Amino acid sequence: MSTFLWTRPETDTSATLLLAHGAGAPMDSTFMNKLAEALVAEGIAVARFEFAYMAGRRTGGPKKPPPRADKLIAEFQTALQALLKETDGPLLLGGKSMGGRVAAMLGGGNSLPGRVLGICCFGYPFHPTGKPDTDWRLTPLEEAKRPVRILQGDRDPFGNKAEIDEISLPKTVSLIYLEDGNHDFGPRGKSPATLDGNIALSAKSVREFVDGLTG
Repeated sequence: MSTFLWTRPETDTSATLLLAHGAGAPMDSTFMNKLAEALVAEGIAVARFEFAYMAGRRTGGPKKPPPRADKLIAEFQTALQALLKETDGPLLLGGKSMGGRVAAMLGGGNSLPGRVLGICCFGYPFHPTGKPDTDWRLTPLEEAKRPVRILQGDRDPFGNKAEIDEISLPKTVSLIYLEDGNHDFGPRGKSPATLDGNIALSAKSVREFVDGLTG
């Protein structure tokens, strides 16, 4: 696992988000950079990290596919333990797509530190892309022991608004849709929404989530 990639506000920090990447892109992808900057603008510090399979690609190793999500929980736990030693104050667990799923899985553990107040999922992979008739990945959301905030493009192929509206989510899960957004929150060209606007709205929603947990 690589060291943390920090993005910090210049003013007071309301919380620190431990942020994991998705299955195919690293912690410094365009989406992750934009998201971190938007969160910092809302007063939230962001500590990004990479799972070992992704970090290995930086050293010329083979481009290995990600392990199963449940095999990554221990790595997320290790990152959390390191972050606890480096920071004070409230913490959030979160991630992009697969990273958010692993964060929710970790949030279902029995030994979650009290400083961890909630979980943020940016584009939750409710089901395999374009396959809503397969088994849905709801167990991490149902078993999470902290409130969960999901930011989801309303046409995300891993779970769009029309599909998600047909299921029941736990009361501890709040879901915010981003207008015409795909899995990376980007809208189509004809949409009045913009990528930067949707990312900014997702960051604002996280700040409101934090305020509700700490107020």
